[in-house]
Amino acid sequence: MRATHNSEVDSRRASATTTQSKYDGALPDAIPEYRTTLGNVTSPAQTNIMTTPQNPNERSEVTFRFLAEPAAVNFGGKVHGGSLMKWIDEVAYACAVTWSGRYCVTVSVGNIRFRRPILVGNLVELRARIVATGRTSMHIHVSVHAGDPKWGELRQTTDCLMVFVAVDESNHPVGIPSFEPKTDEQKALAKYAMDVKAALDAIVELKPENVAH
Repeated sequence: MRATHNSEVDSRRASATTTQSKYDGALPDAIPEYRTTLGNVTSPAQTNIMTTPQNPNERSEVTFRFLAEPAAVNFGGKVHGGSLMKWIDEVAYACAVTWSGRYCVTVSVGNIRFRRPILVGNLVELRARIVATGRTSMHIHVSVHAGDPKWGELRQTTDCLMVFVAVDESNHPVGIPSFEPKTDEQKALAKYAMDVKAALDAIVELKPENVAH
């Protein structure tokens, strides 16, 4: 995780566009809710060096796995929404940087849904996938699964769409590789991302003088 990125995450999130719209938020039928089962885990001691995947398909996806610690939960033993959003931002950032090879900034967070709580001690899995790209921007779908590690099954708790833009040393947007969806699932996710983008673009921002005091 990016310890030095926390302050940037907070400041970027304050300006991020999180909104509700007439879009019903339903995932397309081609992307059913799924459960994930635990696979084999390789100990860090078994490898000395880990490299960034060179295969484009592998570079388009990043997964984080860890246990929900007491510091991340509230008095009810459930993970704070703010902690979860921080994790989502971090895994999406890692996905954006891996794909673009550049430093990236959060532009928007949309259609986030909290389906069920994450409890202290749960194994948490965050999966970030590139689903569409523009000239400088990346649309990233993040799904979160969690569950008791003793059960061997994780259930979906949260999902959302994020947009990142790659920037250079002067914070100017720079070009990125294009992502081409190939599978039916990738195509459905790309359409879903564009539908959400269209709904967000259609929303007219309120002017300060029109907001009730």
